[in-house]
Amino acid sequence: MSKYFEGNDRSCLSPSKVCTTSHHASGSQVVSAMAGGRDRVGYLLKQLQRASCMCPAHSHTYTQGIEHAATGKTDYAFEMAVSSIRYGEGVTKELGMDLQNLGVKKVCVMTDKNLCRLPPMQAVLDSLTKNGINFQIYDNVRVEPTDQSFMDAIEFAKKGEFDSYVALGGGSVIDTCKTADLYASSPESDFLDYVNAPIGKGKPVKVALKPLIAVPTTAGTGSETTGVAIFDYKELKVKTGIASRAIKPFLGLIDPLHTLHMPKHVTANGGFDVLCHALESYTALPYNQRSPCPSNPMNRPAYQGSNPISDIWAIHALRIVAKYLKRAIRDPEDKEARANMHLASASAGIGFGNAGVHLCHGMSYPISGLVKNYKAKDYNVDHPLVPHGLSVVLTSPAVFTFTAPMCPERHLEAAQIMGADISTAKTKDAGLVLADTLRKFLFDLNVDDGLTALGYSNDDIPSLVKGTLPQVRQVAKTISPKIKHLPFF
Repeated sequence: MSKYFEGNDRSCLSPSKVCTTSHHASGSQVVSAMAGGRDRVGYLLKQLQRASCMCPAHSHTYTQGIEHAATGKTDYAFEMAVSSIRYGEGVTKELGMDLQNLGVKKVCVMTDKNLCRLPPMQAVLDSLTKNGINFQIYDNVRVEPTDQSFMDAIEFAKKGEFDSYVALGGGSVIDTCKTADLYASSPESDFLDYVNAPIGKGKPVKVALKPLIAVPTTAGTGSETTGVAIFDYKELKVKTGIASRAIKPFLGLIDPLHTLHMPKHVTANGGFDVLCHALESYTALPYNQRSPCPSNPMNRPAYQGSNPISDIWAIHALRIVAKYLKRAIRDPEDKEARANMHLASASAGIGFGNAGVHLCHGMSYPISGLVKNYKAKDYNVDHPLVPHGLSVVLTSPAVFTFTAPMCPERHLEAAQIMGADISTAKTKDAGLVLADTLRKFLFDLNVDDGLTALGYSNDDIPSLVKGTLPQVRQVAKTISPKIKHLPFF
């Protein structure tokens, strides 16, 4: 497996493989080939959507209210949902006042053992103490949570009988806190009740949760804006999650001062997640090409496909990534760069939180979930770990080579934002242009050399494919014949 699945070998990313087009084809052949490629990509994305996506944690539909309508009609509307967010340097000092305004009596503060020793935690505690807030700390959150680490936090929350929550950390902390709040608010529920089907029962969340205020310390997941919580389900060695608008944080306090304490590689991997959130949501299947059209608006999924409003947030986030990510990685004291990346994370979260993501994220979960011995730099953990952002970005050149026939103009636009000169680029080469742009971006940042550097070999491909398609056997039967045509397998 060469660099970023393809490395310098362009042979299996050529238009002949992606669009069944050669450089010497006639105009009519090119048009016909591009149409065929577009149909193939559209077919795959629609199959994924009908199966609630090949990415169980970022599924295009929340499990609640899924309709299996006989009609093949596509949707005609979309809607936006997002947590309230407040952005500003030093805004953490307002946390205690927010809790005081809510009239809460007992707060659970969730974080991890690394953050407990850092200034962001002190800022939270200072605000709570100053405003007379009664709180307890849970600092046993696991980086890249598992079902067991979720259940440990749930048990703490149930025993504490808290009336509000504060999550200080990255996506792992915020997702753990969302889950603890959910199950403490629904104490009779079994753990799998709210977990996405088919791994869990996918029951709708009908209970009222306690207010949760998220204070993100990384610029990556955008979890402070979304109603998703993801984890490793250890029994099956797959990633899955809980998805419901009901678990969105009440408020996200985005304080860029907290990002100054992120190590280089944590900053990089968080930024890669932002990059892929923006690119995937912008190139997702449009909302008006998704089916079935819900018979009741309450059944309309939150992850609805690309739409005019999500597009604005995705492109805005992509422009920030292009301008500031390298600076943020290379100079931890660059406050402007790190502050902008923190805001980009939330912006991309608003975008993908309503549009969804696709293949990069779908394939990332077995890459991280099947990790052998790889331990990422700058992560102070006692277990093998492939950071989420790294597992997502490694497949991106191959993914966007493949998806380009669906919306080549958007792929070219993204490449231009990322620094490519598209003045002479041809529409049929949109995927290659964006792929090369991404490869150069990753090469400049000295990103690990593809899956081989993570400890995988060609022998692992069947397991990686199986881990990408954990939903139902029928999905595997439907998709597997197409998988062999993907340019990275």
